[in-house]
Amino acid sequence: PGPPFTHQQTPRKMVYYGQTSCEQDTERYLDVVKYVFSSYKKEVPLVINTMGWVKGEGLLLLIDIIRLLSPSHIVQMDVYDWKAMAPLTPEYVHLTPGLYTKGKQQSKCKQMSMNAAESWKPSEGEGDASAPEYKLLYVHPEFPRAGVAGEARVHSGVLRDMSILGYLGQLQYPDIGAVLPLHSLVPYQVPFSAVAVRVIHTDVAPTNIMYAMNASWVGLCRIPDEIRCQSEGPVLLTQTPVCDCFGFGIVRGVDMEKKLYYILTPVPPENLRQVNCLLLGNIAIPNCVLVGQQGVEGEIPYVTSDYNYSI
Repeated sequence: PGPPFTHQQTPRKMVYYGQTSCEQDTERYLDVVKYVFSSYKKEVPLVINTMGWVKGEGLLLLIDIIRLLSPSHIVQMDVYDWKAMAPLTPEYVHLTPGLYTKGKQQSKCKQMSMNAAESWKPSEGEGDASAPEYKLLYVHPEFPRAGVAGEARVHSGVLRDMSILGYLGQLQYPDIGAVLPLHSLVPYQVPFSAVAVRVIHTDVAPTNIMYAMNASWVGLCRIPDEIRCQSEGPVLLTQTPVCDCFGFGIVRGVDMEKKLYYILTPVPPENLRQVNCLLLGNIAIPNCVLVGQQGVEGEIPYVTSDYNYSI
């Protein structure tokens, strides 16, 4: 069917994490994994594609995830000419502490004779429920430069931009040959009082929230709490929620007088009715969407490629 950005599908369950790496907030990453996994009903096989961060804390986090999800099989792909990572055998995962979980201490019976060890059995109810049971399938690719980290990082950034562009392509009219620029598309008008907002990846002063929101990529989410607007200003969340995400949009503009967000999104209206939260993360709109727009006369607002990098 081609690369993923050419055949995007709506997920059954989605949370907007808002960053390309989980290093800044591994605890919330685990909370997100738990939340998404809780909706798995086991009616079909589940394939989990883990991330490529497998050094230092990344390996410890992977051990936590294995303990959390209890897979039946693990496929471990070794990297060409790199022996730094141990095989993730059930015994290794059982004994090794993760980032947030403890490893099982080697029991004293290991130092006894076999006869004594056989009699060293846990009494009823004292069995170790955390011992993993899965089959490890170890794959060693023979071609050179497999899994070179630097190239993978650049490649993933390109694929991410392509996915965003593919997603925004749903905004285009199929019967018009030309690609319409963003300013030619009709946005939804969303009152400040209808949605709560939160910047995920950094602290932003309340007075600067609208500057951050304007012209940004946002997750369209639903929090279980009712939105209560105490003032005429925007509704601001003090913590980042772990909640359902229905899709994504671009805040095309903010009208401070009419108290409206203008949002472009391909999410269907029946799903948009459930949205009551906008989450802004560290995911940028691809540059080509902004600098490559056709039919714009004069300077494009908010966008420049000519600036001093030392500022």
